[in-house]
Amino acid sequence: MILKKLLYYMDIRTLFRADSNKRNTSVKFMNGMNRISIFMFLFAVVVMIIRYLSR
Repeated sequence: MILKKLLYYMDIRTLFRADSNKRNTSVKFMNGMNRISIFMFLFAVVVMIIRYLSR
């Protein structure tokens, strides 16, 4: 259940989708920034793992 919600949140297709309920614009931007930071963190972890395994 939690994994399903997390995967929905991290889905690129839902990043720019209009919400059915009207939310504050600043909340939308905050959620967008959170998603971007999570993607950057995961990318950095993958790069670190690849560099570690290639040695």
